[in-house]
Formats: sequence, C-alpha cells, structure tokens
Amino acid sequence: MSDPVTRAAELLKEHRESIDRLDAILVFTLAERFKHTQGVGRLKAEHDLPPSDPAREARQIERLEKLAEEAKLDPAFAKKFLNFIISEVIRHHEKLQK
Repeated sequence: MSDPVTRAAELLKEHRESIDRLDAILVFTLAERFKHTQGVGRLKAEHDLPPSDPAREARQIERLEKLAEEAKLDPAFAKKFLNFIISEVIRHHEKLQK
C-alpha cells in the first residue's frame, strides 16, 4: 500500500495529464471552429453582408449558457468565453471585407 503523499502525487499527475489532453482538444477544436468562421467571413465579404449578426450571436450565447448549465459550468464564464470568440471572429470578418 502506498503512502498518502505518494498516492496524492500519482493523482496529481493523472489530473495534469488529463488537463494536458483536454487543452490539446480545446486548441484543435477552436482551430476547426475558426476554419468554419473564416469560410463564413469569406462568404459575407463576397456577398457584401455585415461582418456581425447580432441576432445569431445572441442565440448562440443563450444556447451556450444553457449548455454550460447542463455541464455544471458557470454560465457567466461560458458567456464571457463565447463573447471573446465572437469578437475575434468579427475582427477576422472585418479584415476580409477590406
């Protein structure tokens, strides 16, 4: 039987390995998401559509807040996170329209 400190170190290592895997998933998922939003931005630029869609953004935020609640994640954090992503997407869309 291992001592409590050794067991705690093993658990810490396992948690950190999981965090590292999840961070990689987040990065690759965000990259995939931005590939699609860049496609949207190109379409908007080609068809002279505005770079932002406030009604869709509001729906997305509402949807993400509900998902966050279901996942036991702070909805306020989820909203801040999505607002950050949306602002970055709009910035990319504005660049495409120049």
